[in-house]
Amino acid sequence: MSAWLPSAPCTPRSCVDATASAASAPLAVLRLAAVLGVLVPGTLAFPLVRRLPIAVRQRIIRAWCRTLVRAAGVRVRLTGAAPQQGGLLMVANHISWLDIPLLAAVRPGRMLAKTEIRQWPVAGALTASSGALFIDRDRLRALPETVARIANALRAG
Repeated sequence: MSAWLPSAPCTPRSCVDATASAASAPLAVLRLAAVLGVLVPGTLAFPLVRRLPIAVRQRIIRAWCRTLVRAAGVRVRLTGAAPQQGGLLMVANHISWLDIPLLAAVRPGRMLAKTEIRQWPVAGALTASSGALFIDRDRLRALPETVARIANALRAG
């Protein structure tokens, strides 16, 4: 067990009631098809988008992420406003792959990912090419170097 991982007394079987109906299965299939219809072309276009000027690239990525989360049935609702200039550290312990495009739909940024993701098919290459910073959660001695990389990224805006 890693020192980074929290524990909780609640598990999906003990704390979540199943409320799905038979009508939700076709909707889930439609949403999956919609997500794939946005995800696949976006993944294929990513190498081209990376070559665009940063301001254009960020607008395209935000729009793509908003479309992706909307295809999954999630509505983005913002309250308040984050500073528009400079580096900003957002801390979010996400529980789903969908949390990442949801955060990116709100504000462009670089994610912090566990090193294991680099080895994943498709997601590993996309994560690495997105500028994500990687952390080895099993090596606490790597923490100062990771903190320094995050601080440098924040200073760079």
